[in-house]
Amino acid sequence: MESVSFDLHRVQELQRLVSKGESQTLEFKRKATYPEKILREIIAFANTQGGILLVGVNDDKTIPGLKYPEEESYVIKEVLKKCKPKIDIDEDFIPIGNSRTVIQYRIHESQRKPHNTEVNNVAESYVRVGDQCIKASKEVRQVLKRSQKKKDIRFHVGDHERLLFQYLDKNTSITLEKFVMLSGLRRFLVSRKLILLVLAGVLILTPHEKGDLYSLAYRPLK
Repeated sequence: MESVSFDLHRVQELQRLVSKGESQTLEFKRKATYPEKILREIIAFANTQGGILLVGVNDDKTIPGLKYPEEESYVIKEVLKKCKPKIDIDEDFIPIGNSRTVIQYRIHESQRKPHNTEVNNVAESYVRVGDQCIKASKEVRQVLKRSQKKKDIRFHVGDHERLLFQYLDKNTSITLEKFVMLSGLRRFLVSRKLILLVLAGVLILTPHEKGDLYSLAYRPLK
C-alpha cells in the first residue's frame, strides 16, 4: 500500500456515504474475517448493478476503521482469485485518523455475468436485492447470462401462458413451484417458459431466498 495522507474532505465524504446506511449499492464489513462472505458480496454487486463495499465500517454506521489495512487487502485479493470470470474492482484506502483506515471497493456492474465461485465443488452465484446478498437460482443465472446477448426473444402464448397471465391478473406474483402446480407441467418446462417471458420483458424476476417471485412487467388498466 502506498502512503496515503489524511484528507478531511475525503473523511467527510465517507461519513456522508456511511450515514445513508446499507442499500442496494452499499455494503459495510467490519473486517475481512470471513473473506468468503466478502467474495459473495462482490459477486452480487457485479451480477446486479454494481456498488460500493466499505471494509472497516460497522452495520450500525460507526467507523472504527482498520489497524492493518494491508493485511485485509491481501486477504480480499486472495479470495477474489476464486471468482470466475475475474472481477475487476477499484480499491481505495481512506485514512480516518488515529492510525486507522477504511478500504473502499467500488464494484462495477459486469458485462460478463454471471460471476461464480465454487462451494463444495459446485458453482454458486449471487445477486443483490435491497441490502441483501441472495444466492442466485438456476433461473436467475440463466437470465443474467442470456440478457447479455442482444437478441430478440420469441415466445408462444399458449394455454399455459394464458393460465399464468390470468393468475397474475389476480395476484401480485407467482413462484416457479406454484406455476408447476397450476399448469401440471414438468419443472424444467415451467422454468424455460418463465425465463423466456422474463427475457422478453413480459415478466419481472425478483430473486428471493424462499423462491424467486415472478410478476407482470406491465399491468393492464382496469
